[in-house]
Amino acid sequence: MAIRRNQDSQKVLTSYKRTVRTLKVISSVSLVIAIIAIAMAAFALVEVSQHPVALSNHTTNTTNNNTVFGARLVNIDQPLNATELGIINNAPNSYFEKAGAMYLNGSIKNPIGYLVGSLKVNTVNGIVINGKPSVIYLGSITCVFCGENRWAMALALSRFGTFNQLYKGYSALQDSDVPTLYWNKNNYKTPGIDLTNHYSSPYINFITLEDEYPITGGFALQPMAVIGQEVNSSNNQSDIAAFNLINKLNNFDGTPYTIWGNYQLDGADGIDFGNTTAISGGYPELTFMTHAQILNSLNSPNDQFSWSEYAAADFYTAEMCLTLNNSTAISACSLPAINKIEQQIQKGSF
Repeated sequence: MAIRRNQDSQKVLTSYKRTVRTLKVISSVSLVIAIIAIAMAAFALVEVSQHPVALSNHTTNTTNNNTVFGARLVNIDQPLNATELGIINNAPNSYFEKAGAMYLNGSIKNPIGYLVGSLKVNTVNGIVINGKPSVIYLGSITCVFCGENRWAMALALSRFGTFNQLYKGYSALQDSDVPTLYWNKNNYKTPGIDLTNHYSSPYINFITLEDEYPITGGFALQPMAVIGQEVNSSNNQSDIAAFNLINKLNNFDGTPYTIWGNYQLDGADGIDFGNTTAISGGYPELTFMTHAQILNSLNSPNDQFSWSEYAAADFYTAEMCLTLNNSTAISACSLPAINKIEQQIQKGSF
């Protein structure tokens, strides 16, 4: 029995040693796999920190758990389709009237009518070409305020004419990366000036001086002297006259800079980056939105953002209606809210 027990013990010991060796091999293999996995994860983390990763409807760069927005080029320079363009061109006057009334009764929470401090409206001798007063715009495709402001500008301009085309764009990737409209297809890779838009009107001219700069960085603007040289080299007398007027007024202090007929606004007509004046995490709500979401919101306004866009457009509309002496040919000029905003512009009280 003792021999049998010794033999059995030997068998058990041999089996145990074999099992231990097997476990060691498995452990070693597992350790190697774990090391490889850790290395791959570390490499992936480096890649994520250096390259954009699509997340929902926006793109982020993630470094040390901090989200930095700005890497979208989705559909950039793509023209609005007929339905999208119709949302801008064919917005009903009732939207402008309701938004104006909301502004006047204080139910719009976003700041409308000023950029910083009190709104200052300067009366100027605007440019008249072929018997029509002019809207003049000097901006930059990299500028976040220009990006936000073009939505309201397009809505206001639609009261006096028609856009044959608008294009999808963004502000600079490091200047909030907000979805916006471009007046023309933009060469957003090299500095330059774009003087083209696709707007027509029997009542007004629309002159655009859009500074182009690579949007992959932050906000950038060529020196005014350089912009002037490029405008002059175009030999387009309307553009040259517009730039000369800006120089003559000598009050340019940043973009967007606009002249609506006989009125010039300091800064944007409103600050409308979302549904409240508070910007979560330091980033505008527009950063999280797509062009489709913005256009849908403008098509069926039901929040602070969409009504604020129309209210901001009301300021520009009122300035042009004043310039045109409230022409009965333009239906928006007879809107009660527009007329009351005109009174504010004339009194200089906001």
